[in-house]
Amino acid sequence: MRGVTAGLTVALLAAAAMPAAAQKPGGTLRIFDSNGPASMSIHEESTRYAITPAMAVFNNLVLFDQHVPQNTFATIRPELAESWVWDSAGTALTFKLRSGVKWHDGKPFTAADVKCTWDLLAGRASEKFRVDPRKSWYRNLDDVSVDNDHQVTFHLKAPQPSLLALLASGASPVYPCHVTPAQMRQHPIGTGPFKFVEYKPNESIKLVRNPDYWKPGRPYLDAIEYSIIPNPATQLLAFAAGKFDMSFPYAVSIPLMRDVAKQAPEAICDLTLDNGSRTLIINQSKAPFDNPRLRRAMALTLDRKAFIDILTEGHGVVGGAMLPPPEGVWGMPADQLATLPGYDGDVARRRAEARKIMEDLGYGPDKRLTVSVTTRNIPGYRDPTVILIDQLKEIYIDGQLDAVDTPVYFPKLLRKDYTVGLTVTETALDDPDQMFFENYVCGAERNYTGYCNPEFDALVARQSAESDFAKRRDLVWQAERKLADDGVRPVIFYTRGATCRTPRVKGMTLMVNSLFNGWRMEDIWLDQ
Repeated sequence: MRGVTAGLTVALLAAAAMPAAAQKPGGTLRIFDSNGPASMSIHEESTRYAITPAMAVFNNLVLFDQHVPQNTFATIRPELAESWVWDSAGTALTFKLRSGVKWHDGKPFTAADVKCTWDLLAGRASEKFRVDPRKSWYRNLDDVSVDNDHQVTFHLKAPQPSLLALLASGASPVYPCHVTPAQMRQHPIGTGPFKFVEYKPNESIKLVRNPDYWKPGRPYLDAIEYSIIPNPATQLLAFAAGKFDMSFPYAVSIPLMRDVAKQAPEAICDLTLDNGSRTLIINQSKAPFDNPRLRRAMALTLDRKAFIDILTEGHGVVGGAMLPPPEGVWGMPADQLATLPGYDGDVARRRAEARKIMEDLGYGPDKRLTVSVTTRNIPGYRDPTVILIDQLKEIYIDGQLDAVDTPVYFPKLLRKDYTVGLTVTETALDDPDQMFFENYVCGAERNYTGYCNPEFDALVARQSAESDFAKRRDLVWQAERKLADDGVRPVIFYTRGATCRTPRVKGMTLMVNSLFNGWRMEDIWLDQ
């Protein structure tokens, strides 16, 4: 299941051949950020504005190798677990845990903490998360048993090879038993390389080095500070003036990257595919959008190339629910993608078909449909929504922009308190179980549209239990086709974003198929 393309392989070999520089301890890494999260509880937040800084506070049982750009099964490494083994049936996964690890408040880490974390995630604990966006990841988890203080076993209802990948995501750390979810929202306690200091909403997030980290000599940095600056022009001026070492990861647009090159020519900017697709969402419970023909018309009017040309200057990519190759391991190749409904290049023909549907439903130039189009109030969401609204006009739908601030945006979608919207499917990892179970199966927490099709759910269950890569990928592509046939959450495009840094920032590896999984930060250092 490596799925590493030739280009990526060359890059990895080149990186391996480079001589290692002597790491220098000390210094504060200063990062500018455009948005603040609702809380610092990584398990209760969906946005990477929470997960990226919080990831450095915690550890996982296992983690994707922080020095390999493409996350695959082959790059999963031990962290709080020293080793793991499956039983012969593939339904019990046993972890031998590392001893001598302490939480940031000095209490010992034990197997009980692992059980407490996944009982919380599964909704079986007496304490409850306020929101639980990744609960659906563990719908196949029957129980977690504590074998002794340093061994736990995950018991599954059916075989699920991807459980290990789900546990390796940056969004899957272990929480302490002795700290309540309410406390974790305000002041998270982890076992990771950095300790949480404070979060001032709309101002900053501050972390400091954990001097008792269980990895000797790590981390190298003394501290990390995220400064929240909503205005991109102000961010750029401050970066060019030397007030920051780095941009928020993947968040610099292509036009802004050119400005960085002009104003800070020494800066290093890496352009990477964003694995969060820009997606049209339609609340199927609200008339007249409960009509599948109306939803089909909306999908047919999408001109994906126009989004890519305007917003990414041609650097974006058309894809389905799964991230397209070569960065993505599971996505459909372009020739197969083009055979899906709504993906052919004849936009004029598709829009003529869409207008005919709308006219059959009673709409037309003299009877237009007005609707609010909800999105998150940051450029990466707002800008494509403006284009979407313009394209909907082609089929007699007049959209009005409803831009919602980040702290209330995801709860609003979870409540299905919207009619039509554009969202970024913020995919924590490139894996079918994560994508389908979290976003598309009946009753999933982030199934924003209310789609529920038992036939699709059965297909998802089959792919989840399949251990043969080729057979599983074929099932995944069948699921992709089913989503397109049903017009569920039409994926518009994948964008690219840059991560810009000064030359003194060393030891960073940018993941090419996940924005979420590369921020443990323990190996990053400053050449001061």
